[in-house]
Amino acid sequence: MSAKKWLVSFILTVFGLLALLGGLNLAVDPFGIFGDRLFSWYSYDMTLNPRAAKIAYLDRNHEKYDSYIIGCSSTSSYPVEQLNEYYDASFYNMIMYGADMLDVEQESRYIIENYECKNLIVNVYIDNAMHYDEEENPLTYSVHSKAAEDGFLDRAEYYLRYLKAKPTYAVDKLRSWYKDTYLNQTFDVFNAETGAYDKTRRDAERISDRESYLKAYPEFANYPQTSPEMTEIESTAESLARIRDLCEEKGINFVVVSSPVYWEYFDDFSKEEVLEFYTALAEVTDFWDFSMSSVSYEMRYFYDATHFRNCVGQMALARMAGDDSVYLPEDFGRLVTKENVRDAVDSLYTCSALSEEENTADVPVLLYHEIDPAADGSNGAVLSPQTFENQIRTLAENGYTAISLKELTAYVEKGEALPEKPVVITFDDGYQSNYEYAYPILKKYGMKATIFVIGSSVGKDEYKDTGRPMLPHFGVSEAREMENSGLISIQSHTYDLHQNGECEKGIPRENMAPLSGEDEWDYADLIADDVQKERELIRSITGGETFALAYPGGQYTELTTSVLVQLGIKATFTTQPGRNVVVKGLPQSLLEMDRYIMYEETTADQLLKYVSSARG
Repeated sequence: MSAKKWLVSFILTVFGLLALLGGLNLAVDPFGIFGDRLFSWYSYDMTLNPRAAKIAYLDRNHEKYDSYIIGCSSTSSYPVEQLNEYYDASFYNMIMYGADMLDVEQESRYIIENYECKNLIVNVYIDNAMHYDEEENPLTYSVHSKAAEDGFLDRAEYYLRYLKAKPTYAVDKLRSWYKDTYLNQTFDVFNAETGAYDKTRRDAERISDRESYLKAYPEFANYPQTSPEMTEIESTAESLARIRDLCEEKGINFVVVSSPVYWEYFDDFSKEEVLEFYTALAEVTDFWDFSMSSVSYEMRYFYDATHFRNCVGQMALARMAGDDSVYLPEDFGRLVTKENVRDAVDSLYTCSALSEEENTADVPVLLYHEIDPAADGSNGAVLSPQTFENQIRTLAENGYTAISLKELTAYVEKGEALPEKPVVITFDDGYQSNYEYAYPILKKYGMKATIFVIGSSVGKDEYKDTGRPMLPHFGVSEAREMENSGLISIQSHTYDLHQNGECEKGIPRENMAPLSGEDEWDYADLIADDVQKERELIRSITGGETFALAYPGGQYTELTTSVLVQLGIKATFTTQPGRNVVVKGLPQSLLEMDRYIMYEETTADQLLKYVSSARG
């Protein structure tokens, strides 16, 4: 081959490879720059670069939204559901990890000039005073060229950058597509519909005492001391002022909020610089400040120093909206103005933590099953009425008050008071003996209880009409009578996921754990269907809502709890013994609550040991 032919072949090969690379990146579109028209997997694209991918997504979907909240990663913890309720709007969360105020200004301008925008909430996080106009990686941190208002050549270079990106990005997206699961993965961390981080796992994790939390989040044990310098106060304030002016020009409701941070992180900042920063912000506009309060001292509200749980964001929004139905510490949130800015900053350095007694409660939970006069101890979980009454009397004589699950959830959600020595009494399955023997004893001592019923067994004495006898379960009339007494609450032990393997065709569902090899989406649909059936049954009996569930056999997985939380189940219960610490304002503290199983041989001293140990 001549040199000329070789050169032509070489050039054609290079161009061919570049064309293949560009075609691959265009088709797979791992950053969502081109609208992701083939996969439409926007959550993945946003994981790689939310600044760019969200603009590409909104260009195609902005008709769904009329309001926006925008800022760095902590912005994600302001739930759009609450925003929509409080503002009567359809919000999109424009969180961009590591966003500085230039990013926020550019994205805000594009939104205002191209989409309908009734409300714009800007999160001016304390770190914004340290960073401005920074870009770590042009692929993953660049604002979309449209938002940057680039010229033709700059825009061409921008798109070319993503066309010639390493093929590993596209390959990784394809690989991730293949192994994607129901629960979010590290490669798929956004909920594209809301714009926020997908916190399915976070919202379903068990949270109890501080010792356990430190094991799960060891970073809180020893925060490093730093000396941050707030060098970008002026730039940040100028960007904020330009956003304000644009909102005023367009008639947009403009709101500024400063997010909570963990106290050890805030403690590193100079008070003089914080005052300078807050003064600069207040000159631009009044703003809501949540940076420091008693909330900042409760590590269980945080994942790390600067990222907090959605429940904290809900608290902040409730304070801004004047909603007193949500638990709110008195010192959480203040509207900062030019007139009060100095006092506001002073208050940041004088707040303190709430004590464990003020903000948490230790709540023992007891588990009963069958009550039978013929109980002889051979089946320890079957108690005689006499033994049961002795245990209830022991609790009453020692000052314990049996509370309902509504009272327990009201403590967490609204901060409503609990008695000094609360205890939760529960029954699993819904046996006739609960009505015949336990209910009169509970009435005698004025003790409340929750009965978790198997929906398919209500009113039956044979297993699912198979002719196989089983222990009788109370019926609708008995359930209604107990619920109407105000002492008994009927909740879920599943509708039909507590099956008898000997009586089922095919693979039985003896508990709520997924079967080996079961498709996760199919499993989630199965759980949703069962919860719906149980809800309809309980609503028809009591008129009340199903918000609590006891796991059959105590068997479940992370996926189980995650699905239940998304279905509106607020409290779940295991069969493991242990201490339960519930935290005001923290719904996760109601999940996977442990229970002490009561036996015929459980003595008064053992019972008191259980409930007292649960109180720490």
